[in-house]
Amino acid sequence: MKSYCLPLLLLGQLSWLPGIGQKKAAAASPVVKIESGRIQGVISPATGIKSFKGIPFAQPPVGDLRWKAPLPEKAWDTILKADRFGPRAMQGNIFGDMGFRSNGMSEDCLYLNVWAPANPAKKKLPVLVYFYGGGMVAGDGSEARYDGESMARKGIVSLTVNYRLGVFGLLAHPELSKEATYNASGNYTLLDQQAALAWVKKNIAAFGGDPDRVTIAGESAGSISVSALMASPLSKELLHGAIGESGAMIHPTMAPVSKEEAEKNGVAFANALGVSGLAALRAIPAEELLRKASGPGMPPLACNVDGYVLPEKPVDIYAAGKQAHVPLLVGWNSAEIPYRALLWKDEPTTENYVKKITELYPDNTDEVLQLYPGGTQEQVIASATDLASDRFIVYSTWKWADLHKATGEQPVYRYIFSRPRPEMVPKMGNAQAGLAGGVIKTNTPQPKQATPLKGAPHAAEIEYAMGNLPHNKVYAWKKDDFTVSNTMLNYFANFVKTGNPNGTGLPKWEQDVTPDSRYMNIDVQSGMKKEDNRKRYLFLDKKYK
Repeated sequence: MKSYCLPLLLLGQLSWLPGIGQKKAAAASPVVKIESGRIQGVISPATGIKSFKGIPFAQPPVGDLRWKAPLPEKAWDTILKADRFGPRAMQGNIFGDMGFRSNGMSEDCLYLNVWAPANPAKKKLPVLVYFYGGGMVAGDGSEARYDGESMARKGIVSLTVNYRLGVFGLLAHPELSKEATYNASGNYTLLDQQAALAWVKKNIAAFGGDPDRVTIAGESAGSISVSALMASPLSKELLHGAIGESGAMIHPTMAPVSKEEAEKNGVAFANALGVSGLAALRAIPAEELLRKASGPGMPPLACNVDGYVLPEKPVDIYAAGKQAHVPLLVGWNSAEIPYRALLWKDEPTTENYVKKITELYPDNTDEVLQLYPGGTQEQVIASATDLASDRFIVYSTWKWADLHKATGEQPVYRYIFSRPRPEMVPKMGNAQAGLAGGVIKTNTPQPKQATPLKGAPHAAEIEYAMGNLPHNKVYAWKKDDFTVSNTMLNYFANFVKTGNPNGTGLPKWEQDVTPDSRYMNIDVQSGMKKEDNRKRYLFLDKKYK
C-alpha cells in the first residue's frame, strides 16, 4: 500500500505575511473530500489543470484478496497525497514499447487518476473514464499517451484506471467459484473496471464531474473492455456513452470462453505449478507467479461467461438488445497490422498469397480472392494487410457497431483513422515500431521496407485522439499531425459532452446507418465516406458463425 503521510507544510520565509502563505499553498495543492477521506492533488503551473494521481478505488487485491472481486477502499483519517501515479499491475515486458510513469509494479495496483479543469463550473461537467490497452496482460493508466490534461482543458473531468492483468486478472478455478458469493471466478479485469465506475458514481462530483454523464473509452484491450462493460448488467447502468478504438469482445478478438473451460484451464494451471488449494496458490509471491504464468506450455487465460459479470457472450447480448442503450463512437485504424502477420516470412508474391488464402479458406478461395485480390505485389500487400487486420481486430469492431446500431436504439458514429505516422526522430537510431504504439530499440540496423506500410497501424491514433502528441518524443510530428489531432480530440470531446461528435469548425459526422453505411475518415482532410468493404465483413461474419 502506498504511504499516505502528509508532511507538515513549512511556510518559512512567507510566515511573516499572515494568510498569504496558506493561500498559495492551497492554490498549489488542492484538497478534495471524497467518500473515503481527503486527498491532495497538484495544479499544473502551465495550464491550471488539477490532477489527482494514485487514488485507491479498492482494497489492495493481495493475500486473501488475490483472485477475489475488489472490495471498496477503507477510509483514511489523514490527507492522502495524490501527487504521483500508483504502481502498475503485475505484468511482463510483453510489448517492450510502453512508456510508464507509474510508481513501480505491484500486485497492489488498483489506483485511478483524475484530471479536472482549472476553473470550477456552475454546472457539473461531463466525465471520461479511459481504459488502457495491452491485451489484458500489459498496460497502465500512467502512460503519457492516455494523459487526461488535454481533455480537462476541453471542460471534461478525465480519468485513467488501473486493473488487474494476466493470471492476476483472469484466472478462474472451481474452488475460487465455490468461495465467491456469486458462484463464479475470473473476470477480475472487468470487475476492477466496474469497481472504478462505481467509485466514479459516488465520488466524481467532488471533482466537479457529473455522475450521470459518464462516457467510457478505451483502445485495443481497453476497447474490448468497453464492449464488455456495455454488455454486463453490473456496469451498463453506470455509463452514458461509449468510445471504442479498435476492438470488441467478439470472436475472433479475445472472445470469452465458457465458465467450464475457464475453470478447467485454472485447474490445469494449478497442476502445472504443482500446488493444490487456494491457500497454496495465494501464498506464491507475485513475482514468482507472474514468471511461472508466463512460461511455456501454460494453459490460456481469458474472460469467461460466468453468469455474473457476463451472463451470456457479448455478441449474444448485443444481438438481443440487452446492452446499455447509449451513444457509441467506434472505429479502427486503416492498417491495424502489416501484411507479414498473414504471410509471415513469405514474400508478397501472387503465388505465395494465393497459397496462403487456399490454406486458410480451402472452401472459399475464389470468393476470398475476389474480396481481397492479389494480382500484383502492390495488391498482395494491400489485401494481406486488410485481411490480417480484419481477422485481428477490424471484424470484431465492425460487428459491435453493426449490432449496436441494430438493437441499441442510440446513434452510432463510426470512423477509420487513416493518418500514417511520420518518420521517427533521428536520435531513435535503429528503433522499430512496436505493436502497442511505441518503439522497440535494437542494436541491429533495421532495413528500410521495400514497400512502406500505407495507413495507420494499431494504437497509432491514441495520442491524436487524446491530444497527447507532445508527450511522444519518438516521432517527428509535423503540422499536419497536430491538425489531425485537433480534429480528433474535438470530435471525441464533443461526443463526451453531448453524445454527438459534431461541433463548430469540424466536418459534419453523420450517423452510421444500414443499409447506407457511412463512416468518418479521420486524416488531414477528414470527411465522410461510404462503406465499400461491407462484403468483406459479411463474409467473415458468415465464417465465424
